[in-house]
Amino acid sequence: MSGTVLPPKSDINWQQVASPQVYQVDATPNVFGEFVQETLALTRRLFIQLQRRPSTLIAGIIQPVMWLVLFGALFQNAPKGIFGNTTNYGQFLGAGVIVFTAFAGALNAGLPVMFDREFGFLNRLLVAPLVSRFSIVLASAIFIISQSLLQAAVIVTAAAFLGAGLPNVAGLGAIVLIVFLLALGVTAISLGLAFTLPGHIELIAVIFVSNLPLLFASTALAPLSFMPQWLQVVATLNPLSYAIEPIRYLYLHKDWGLNSVVMHAFWGDVTFGAALLVLLGFAVVALLSIQPQLRRTLA
Repeated sequence: MSGTVLPPKSDINWQQVASPQVYQVDATPNVFGEFVQETLALTRRLFIQLQRRPSTLIAGIIQPVMWLVLFGALFQNAPKGIFGNTTNYGQFLGAGVIVFTAFAGALNAGLPVMFDREFGFLNRLLVAPLVSRFSIVLASAIFIISQSLLQAAVIVTAAAFLGAGLPNVAGLGAIVLIVFLLALGVTAISLGLAFTLPGHIELIAVIFVSNLPLLFASTALAPLSFMPQWLQVVATLNPLSYAIEPIRYLYLHKDWGLNSVVMHAFWGDVTFGAALLVLLGFAVVALLSIQPQLRRTLA
């Protein structure tokens, strides 16, 4: 019995051959979308670590609140006029505590990266198929700045309960901008040190050496007029003073503007807008200064 032999069925999609533009698949990768996804994933990892061990955040909130309570009580009976137009030292100190807390938190930004280096996790990220390895740095910056803004919000709330008052909505927005610019610049420096120094011992040493001297060489605890001449010069060169004085002006004055004089430096008056420009310049210089090291490390 003879059977009919059928030709093998073809796997060719003749409709796709006839109309290739309809079935064409866009193989171009979405670089920006993947970069955002990588950054969010790495940022989420840092927040998961914080959630599992929240002691750092809790201590970073309790300590400045204790500063407000204890230092405010210590100088409660200080002579009138020594702290400017206010007799409430808590109101005077609030700005310094906000700025110094953000500064201290941003200065520690390089420690997680340093520990990732020492434990080998950073090497795994460097060999991973990432769209951009700068997502590692951006994730750390987002994490630290978010933490600094959270701490600042708690300090502003605590200061309000302690009688320091509360700036208006525009003033609160200005505080957010000031804390952001300062934290951005200091975070960049700390991350640059994390990729430059050999280990976490050296980074912790740098943090300890620079932490308190920059605090006392600023207007956080005392006004410029209370300092000797040489310390006034140092304080006016300290970026912390350009973050402290605008925030302090917001607490002491309901009416403010970019032309409001917030500090009398040895070379002249510093306005609110000029202080913001100094902080912006500080952040830009810090970001640009770490670019060569980041390119060498993340290349």
